[in-house]
Amino acid sequence: MDVKIIRSNRKTIGIQINSDLSVVVRAPKRVSKREIERVLKEKEAWIIKSIDKMQQRKAELEANSEPPIAMDELKKLANHALEYIPKRVKYFAPIVGVDYGRITIRNQKTRWGSCSGKGNLNFNCLLMLAPTEVIDYVVVHELCHRIEMNHSKAFWSEVERVLPDYKSAKKWLKDNGEYIMQRIKKNY
Repeated sequence: MDVKIIRSNRKTIGIQINSDLSVVVRAPKRVSKREIERVLKEKEAWIIKSIDKMQQRKAELEANSEPPIAMDELKKLANHALEYIPKRVKYFAPIVGVDYGRITIRNQKTRWGSCSGKGNLNFNCLLMLAPTEVIDYVVVHELCHRIEMNHSKAFWSEVERVLPDYKSAKKWLKDNGEYIMQRIKKNY
């Protein structure tokens, strides 16, 4: 198994399986190679199972794929997002209790949204292919990063305070998001 190790100032060891089926271990700088190997051995069954699941998922995506999104359709989605999403951000920001910087709409291949340390918000124009409650979830998710720049319990509590039923939107993205994202990956 080919494993890439990335060391940083984190506190724990994390294992990530990428869509290309590569394995990445994120580890604290102070952890020995032996400890990383021990964790990999301990998690070997999970890693193999995850890779198998991803291979199955890729096969499903290919079997159920829709045609790629044409450039003109992508531009229409981006224009619609530029009109719609800032209104939702403006609506939810006072409810979350935060301010924000610039709002940017992009056609990203892997993310639905992001929030910078300066409070700038980025959203994927492909969100316009999702139900409105899913768009609202992504907006609230990114605004809550203005309070907690992580995915801790405190972060999810903030999301739930604003959207008590956020888990259904999160599940929708998990179940359907790859199908949407794949439509853009085919072109670019």
